[in-house]
Amino acid sequence: MTEFTLSATVDAPYEATVEQVRALLGDAGFGVLTEIDLQATLRAKLGVETPPRVILGACRPPLAYAALQADPRIAAMLPCNVVVSATSDTATKVEVFDPEAMVSFSDAEAIAGVAADARQRLSKMLDSLAAAEGVSSATRS
Repeated sequence: MTEFTLSATVDAPYEATVEQVRALLGDAGFGVLTEIDLQATLRAKLGVETPPRVILGACRPPLAYAALQADPRIAAMLPCNVVVSATSDTATKVEVFDPEAMVSFSDAEAIAGVAADARQRLSKMLDSLAAAEGVSSATRS
C-alpha cells in the first residue's frame, strides 16, 4: 500500500493535542482555514458514536499560491488536511496528508519544490509535537 500520510502518536489527551497542533501549525507558518468535527458530524447525520476526531484544513498562502501558479488543478488538494484522532483517553494520533503526494498528480516542475517545503514544515510540526514537554512518548510513521 502506498503511504500518503505523515503521522505521530503521542501520549497526551485529545483536546490538549488539538490545541497543541493548532499552535504548532501556526509556528510552521500555516493557518487553519477549516475545521470539521467528524465525531459530531457522524453523530448528527448517522446517529453513530465514534472516537473524537477533527480535520483541520491548514494553509500556508505563499505555498498554495505557488502551487496554483504551477498547476491550477492543485486546488483540489488544498488545504492541507491535518487529522487529530483520539486513540484512547490518554493517547492521540495526528496524521497529515503528505504534500509529496501532489508530485504524482502533476508534472509541473514547481510542484516538487512546493511539496518539499510543505512536507518539511509539516514534518517539523509533527517532530515538535512529539518532542513537546509533557509528552511521555511518541511514535512517527
